[in-house]
Amino acid sequence: MIHISDKISLDENEIAETFVRASGPGGQNVNKVASAVQIRFDVRRSPSLPEDVRARLERLAGRRLTRDGVIVIDAQRFRTQERNRADALDRLVELVRRAAAAPMPRRPTRPTKASQERRLEGKSRRAAIKRRRGAGPHED
Repeated sequence: MIHISDKISLDENEIAETFVRASGPGGQNVNKVASAVQIRFDVRRSPSLPEDVRARLERLAGRRLTRDGVIVIDAQRFRTQERNRADALDRLVELVRRAAAAPMPRRPTRPTKASQERRLEGKSRRAAIKRRRGAGPHED
């Protein structure tokens, strides 16, 4: 089990791992060793996630989320499979933790007295400009 918070833990069987060859420089190992990892986590079918966390996670995942509701995370920063695997899992756990944190409710605020006065002053100045544009005496 992968611990996320007090109430949420992910089962390791819910995460599918695939090892592929990493792109970029790698010396002699680049064409022999599959050191990059791609992990997949099915958000919509996961029994571990409450509904509100699931909805926030889908929003936070962005382009990492497929149409089927699967989060795909690629990791190829490091030269070893183990470090790339740990990196990908850390990124997934951090994403789920951010989704599990309840959003802070918005506390309504009022504009300051000075900002209200500036707004009204600007409106009256604009109104005066428009009044001066009024039709003056016409000579035919």
